[in-house]
Amino acid sequence: MLLLIKSGGFTVKKIKYIVVLLIILLSSSIVNGENIYLSGSSCILIDANTGRILFEKNPHVKMPMASTTKIMTALVALEYGNLEDEVIITKEAVGIEGSSIYLREGEIMSLEDLLYGLMLRSGNDAAVAIAIHVGGNLENFIDLMNKKAKEIGAVNTNFTNPHGLHDDLHYTTAYDLALITREAFKYEEFAKIAGTKSYISNRVENNYYYNKNKTLWEYKGGDGVKTGYTMRAGRCLVSSATRNGHRLIAVSLNARDWFNDNYKLLDFGFENFKPYLIYDKGQFIKKIEVEKGKKKYLDLVTDSSFTYLLKDDEKSKIKLTVEVPDRVEAPINEGTKIGYLYTFFDGKLINKIDLIAKSSVGKSNILERLIERIKGK
Repeated sequence: MLLLIKSGGFTVKKIKYIVVLLIILLSSSIVNGENIYLSGSSCILIDANTGRILFEKNPHVKMPMASTTKIMTALVALEYGNLEDEVIITKEAVGIEGSSIYLREGEIMSLEDLLYGLMLRSGNDAAVAIAIHVGGNLENFIDLMNKKAKEIGAVNTNFTNPHGLHDDLHYTTAYDLALITREAFKYEEFAKIAGTKSYISNRVENNYYYNKNKTLWEYKGGDGVKTGYTMRAGRCLVSSATRNGHRLIAVSLNARDWFNDNYKLLDFGFENFKPYLIYDKGQFIKKIEVEKGKKKYLDLVTDSSFTYLLKDDEKSKIKLTVEVPDRVEAPINEGTKIGYLYTFFDGKLINKIDLIAKSSVGKSNILERLIERIKGK
């Protein structure tokens, strides 16, 4: 028999239900053991340089993403288009609902100007004009968007349009959107456009574009990326900021307090993670034996540097493994790839680079090898 004690119109049983509900609501904002309270349904913070996930909350849930779609539109346009292209605006690109740069049929604009209208003003008409120009038609461009998503590992993403107006089959995840943004930043022009506060195009009318992304003004080091909103998607935001040469990317989907959510994420990243040089370019790693060479040993060095964001207590989790032959035969040219250096973090492979010959080693003649044998006896 269940005994219920009444108190002020509530029962003990009801009070228990309320307490449990509050615990669930509060704990949903405490992620990865960190006390970061976020309004977003799905969020993530990554290091743009290495892709390391620094924080996540429901990162793989498929959700609509509104105009943050345009990050992929810009990426595909930069990969397949030419900024100096003259784009003739077709009827299909005129009068698209939502945000607009008010294109007119027959108007001619450069692809560059359209990309600024896309990213700063969030023009849905600009998105369609770019897609038709670069892809030949909308369908081909959308195919390119989906192809690119799969190439970079955004496997839980599907695009049905280049602007982000709602469609039940148009979705992504916070993780995938971070991957897409990281890929876009590999293009210097994307970084330039996303980080521009205002822009004047070469149009006669409606030529001034003001960036809707307040991150550029409000957050120290803020340099991108894109806002998005529809009734179904809610407020969606991708923000980026760079400090000490490291760019972080924060994504929030369906976030009531979108900008503050992303600022909390970025603050968490910059305050808790610091860049550590794991190895420098040209750093000595190993010495191996040379057969028939004018020198007996060859120094192997790294062909590039590698820096990784770490918390102070994570340094011991970095391990290096070398894969090289026991010996090589002369002649060897400086810079020749000899083997590999693997970097592991907490047992997971995070980087692989070539190990190269620090210097050239010529092949010795018969007399030199004879003398070397005599010395070795």
